[in-house]
Amino acid sequence: MSADGWSADDRARSTHPARRRFLAGSALVLGAAAAAQLPFADRADAAAPARSAAPVRSRTSALPAGLFTLGVASGDPLPDAVVLWTRLAPDPLNGGGMPAAPVAVEWQVADDSRFRKVVRQGIAQAVPELGHSVHADATGLQPGRQYWYRFRCGGQISPVGRTRTAPSPLAVGRNLRIALASCQNWQQGFFTPYADMRAQDPDLVLFVGDYIYESKPVSSSVRVHEGTDEPYSLADYRNRYAQYRTDPDLQAMHAHTPWVVTFDDHEVDNDYAGQVPQDPSKQSHDAFVRRITAAYQAYYEHMPVRATAVPDGPHIQMYRRFDYGRLIRLNVLDTRQFRSNQATTQSGAQDAKLTMLGAAQHRWLLDGLRRSPARWNVIASQIMMAETDLQLGTGKLWYYDAWDGYQAERNALMAQFQQVRNPLVLSGDRHFTMISDLKKDFAEPSSAVVGAEFVGTSISSGGDQDQAAFHRQWDPLKADNPHWKVVDAHRGYHLFDIGQESVGAQVRVVDTVLSRKAVASTQARLQVRSGRPGVHLL
Repeated sequence: MSADGWSADDRARSTHPARRRFLAGSALVLGAAAAAQLPFADRADAAAPARSAAPVRSRTSALPAGLFTLGVASGDPLPDAVVLWTRLAPDPLNGGGMPAAPVAVEWQVADDSRFRKVVRQGIAQAVPELGHSVHADATGLQPGRQYWYRFRCGGQISPVGRTRTAPSPLAVGRNLRIALASCQNWQQGFFTPYADMRAQDPDLVLFVGDYIYESKPVSSSVRVHEGTDEPYSLADYRNRYAQYRTDPDLQAMHAHTPWVVTFDDHEVDNDYAGQVPQDPSKQSHDAFVRRITAAYQAYYEHMPVRATAVPDGPHIQMYRRFDYGRLIRLNVLDTRQFRSNQATTQSGAQDAKLTMLGAAQHRWLLDGLRRSPARWNVIASQIMMAETDLQLGTGKLWYYDAWDGYQAERNALMAQFQQVRNPLVLSGDRHFTMISDLKKDFAEPSSAVVGAEFVGTSISSGGDQDQAAFHRQWDPLKADNPHWKVVDAHRGYHLFDIGQESVGAQVRVVDTVLSRKAVASTQARLQVRSGRPGVHLL
């Protein structure tokens, strides 16, 4: 299996019709010399798509206005490449509004924001089977460099985006700033934390799940979900993603910085596990598989991820790995697609047969950690890994959807962390900040600290929470959870400055998500020191 989690057989497999059509419409990529000779204009006839035995006939004339309503994004940066994303959607909440035909889209990458020095340029096919989304893998770039990019189609030019490649594999000197985000519920608030995130200028945004929510529209909400019900079909999910993509703060953050993303449950169905829905009595297996298929395809269509993530029916390859020189190895997990169904009892949560990751992903993670050359080994986990004991005093009470519900696998990972250099877990899902030491054995408070976990608060989910009520509920539980270092319920995100000797962390919060403007501040500052597992308050 390769570093990104795909075997040779996986890469060759393309049974899904949308996947075949995507591969048939692969983008033509031009180098700097060729790009300099090709003006940025409608030149779909300049060359046939590369690697295509049967080029897709496309159109660029007589297209509706507003092709780039959903903005631009970049993601999955490598030392020599980055994925450039857009989706042509002049009528975003009504299926996109594009003709049922492929469309040629030009893209450019430049050394400067005015595009005086174009270094890469190409033509991508936006096909209706993939919602006229564009995923241009711009290769041949220089490591550790900042670039600007844009698209053009039908005489219309997109907003300009800025991106950055990963450093070279042997680089050791440069620090990295990462923003951790998750859980953005359209109905529960505006995405105001992104305005502050953009001002903090991170090198990378790590989004660990719940990019959309599948809940029904509620008329009394701060702003209301489109549609009349939960999304079930591909058209439903496309409209829901498009609505979220119209948020101006989210658009601006995507255009400002490359993202690495993974999904949690609300991108499909609350608390689903593998192919088991939250409510099996209301969704048959076949109906839920169809729902998963639609949800994963819409997810791919709206995320800046590589073609390795083009879904194959109800399957999508999302766990993957990124190296930032010798500083960071980032392991991005998929804790939904391969997990066993959740336990319902305390004894069930301790069943050794239950798995969160599945056998293949578990081996992939351990292999990557053991062989890592990096100073910091970061694990992006959608859900909380440290224990949350909800029972005051004697006994235990856990959230079974989190890692507490899969204790045998979690405890085995904690044992392995003792052999890993500087493990750092970045999580989401919880809708509040929870920063913890990771323990070899949470049942024994005196056991060794083996790592640190930062559970990021939500962008908007939960709205403006009653802080006094939150602390009345959670502060009494601290005695039963001595590994907790910070527990807070403000909306926001976490910001990490990662260097060779330490990781500086800030809990960045906003005073409200109920209006489009908010005041941001630092709620807490913490540090993780190389060679000293655990979290230290500053």
